[in-house]
Amino acid sequence: MLPTPELVKSYIVAGLDCRHIEVEGDGQHFTAVIVSDAFAGKRLIQRHQLVYAALGDRMREEIHALSMKTLTPEEFQK
Repeated sequence: MLPTPELVKSYIVAGLDCRHIEVEGDGQHFTAVIVSDAFAGKRLIQRHQLVYAALGDRMREEIHALSMKTLTPEEFQK
């Protein structure tokens, strides 16, 4: 069974406190806009690592590709 955008969203939200999240995808390739206070003061790679940590093994087993924009609430408002 291929994961849905809603399922990927639930995985991320379960492991990362998000102020806003949008996920789109076709079951293997997904795009996401993720807004979290946890990204404050972090470089892009560190932000992505937080999301990958929230997804855990699902990133290797269920999700083929994830393209993401990771923003702080202040960056999202701009």
